[in-house]
Amino acid sequence: MDFKTFLEFTIDLGGHKITVAGILAAVLILLAAKFLVWLVNSVLLARFFLRKRIDFGRQYALKQFLSYIIWVLAILFILEIMGVGSMLWASSAALLVGVGLGLQDTFKDLISGIVILIEGTIEVGDIVEVDGIVARVNLIGLRTSHVETRDRVVILIPNSKLVIEKVTNWSHNDSPTRFRIKVGVAYGSNLNLVSELLIKAVSSHPKVLNDPKPNFQFRDFGASSLDFEVFFFSEEFFRIELVKSEIRMEIDRLFRENNVQIPFPQRDLWLRNPETLTGESRIES
Repeated sequence: MDFKTFLEFTIDLGGHKITVAGILAAVLILLAAKFLVWLVNSVLLARFFLRKRIDFGRQYALKQFLSYIIWVLAILFILEIMGVGSMLWASSAALLVGVGLGLQDTFKDLISGIVILIEGTIEVGDIVEVDGIVARVNLIGLRTSHVETRDRVVILIPNSKLVIEKVTNWSHNDSPTRFRIKVGVAYGSNLNLVSELLIKAVSSHPKVLNDPKPNFQFRDFGASSLDFEVFFFSEEFFRIELVKSEIRMEIDRLFRENNVQIPFPQRDLWLRNPETLTGESRIES
C-alpha cells in the first residue's frame, strides 16, 4: 500500500465515512490552533502589552477572548473537513431550537462573559461586592466567574449577574477609596479633644493614606450621644474591615486615656401622678 492509498483509506463510523487524510488534517488543525494560541498570547500580545502598558486583568481578558475565537474556528474547520458540518446543522436544527429554549440562562451567561472580557469592567484581581459579599476575582470564564471571599471561600457567579445586576467594583478606578467610621461621645465632652483623638487614631494606622488627609464631621445630636464620623482613604480594599477594627480599638484606647466617654443608650422614665401609685402600693401592702 503506497502513501496515497493510505491517505485515501476510508473508515466507516456508523454510516459516515472518514478518510485517513481527513483525520490527519483534523490533528494538524488542532496542533496549528494550539501553536497559534501560543504565538498570539506569548509573542504578539506580549509585545503589544509591553508597548501599551496594559494592566494584568485586561491582558488576561484579551488572551482568553482570542483563545476562544481560535479554538472555535479550529473546531468548525475540522467539522467541515470531515464533512459533518452542514449535515450536523441540518439534522439538528429542531434539536438546537429546543436546547436553546431550555438553556436560555446558559446562553445569557456566555454572552455576558464575552461582554465582560471585551469591556474590561471587571478584571482578574479586582475586588468586587456582589449581594453584600466582598470578594477578589480569581478567574473570568465564558459562563461563570470564580471569586474568593475574605473567608477564602470560592464562589462561582454566573456572568450575567455581573453584567445585569448592581456590582460594586472597588478596584475599577485605580485610585484610593474613602471609608468611614462612626462613633458617638457623651454630651458635655470636649469636642476639640474628640476631633484631635479621632484624627490621631486614624492617621497612626499604616494602611491609611496621608494624602488625601483624614478628616471628620460632627454629624448630629443623637438621642444619647454626639455623633461623629471620621473619614480616611486607603488602598486596602480586601481587608478593610480588619483595618476599621484596628482603628476602632485605637479610638477606644485614646478615649479611655483622655477620659472621653462613649455612652450607651439611656432613657428617662417619667411617671404621671406618682403619688397615686405610691398610695396604691401602700394599700396593697
